Amino acid sequence: MISAGDFRNGLTLEIDGQVMQILEFQHVKPGKGAAFVRTKMKNIINGGVVEKTFRPTEKFPSARIDRKDQQYLYKDGDLYYFMDPESYEQVMINKGTVGEAMKFVKENETVKICSYNGNVFSIEPPLFVELEVTETEPGFAGNTAQGASKPATVETGAQIQVPLFVNIGDKVKIDTRTGEYLSRV
Repeated sequence: MISAGDFRNGLTLEIDGQVMQILEFQHVKPGKGAAFVRTKMKNIINGGVVEKTFRPTEKFPSARIDRKDQQYLYKDGDLYYFMDPESYEQVMINKGTVGEAMKFVKENETVKICSYNGNVFSIEPPLFVELEVTETEPGFAGNTAQGASKPATVETGAQIQVPLFVNIGDKVKIDTRTGEYLSRV
């Protein structure tokens, strides 16, 4: 059991039958009255964000989130197939659960599958990936005074903004959290 006075960012708890992750917290001690803890929490199952206040003495059970490395195999219709690299057991996850997480992930890449009590609720792609540019307009020399960019499509089909000097066939490094171009490889 974790008391509200011990809240930290990223802590995952079971509150009112929901699995919540603390995004922000603030201990408040007003001039009059009792102290309280103001929090901003995210429901990890449905993604909803709520703000709540708690007395510092309130206690909640910790929620155990399992993060397991899995190899992405392929997509078939609305199903994504993953394999455990140790047991070779395959898991299929529907498109609704995966969401936008797989737009920068190629086949055979390792991702983390997050589950709570055996129910998968999200996929965490690698933080950085290297992908080949498959489609973009040619850049024009001398047109880079302001750090201009152009749209490009990478091999997974995702759209990103790249500098003008990037051409078709170049490998680029991408931050999967923001979808930003980092460098050429």
